[in-house]
Amino acid sequence: MGFLDGLMGNASEMDIADLEKELKEILIDGEKIEKGYKVLRDYFVFTSKRLLLINKQGMTGNKVEYHSIPYKSIRHFSVETAGTFDADSELKLWIAGSNMPLEKQFSKKGDSILEVQKTLANYLLD
Repeated sequence: MGFLDGLMGNASEMDIADLEKELKEILIDGEKIEKGYKVLRDYFVFTSKRLLLINKQGMTGNKVEYHSIPYKSIRHFSVETAGTFDADSELKLWIAGSNMPLEKQFSKKGDSILEVQKTLANYLLD
């Protein structure tokens, strides 16, 4: 991911091995990381059990918030692919108990938004 993509709020895919090292204390027994996406210092991770939103706070990023959303709490979702004149794709998740969707932007490069859609569909529609 380029710095400019991060400033624009675009997400790019992360290395699963790096995520496994960083989140080893957060994951429960038998939980497996499927995909991870980063926006500047923050990222979100799809595991075999839940969606994790990781928010690194402060100047150093030492303070970290881990927001865990069980897949059963995701009521519906939408993805929007980038068009000719549209620079990014978008993911929207509607979580139980919230009227407004959680929104994430993805860069136009690659098929990451379609991979996210497939990952969500596998967990929510199974």
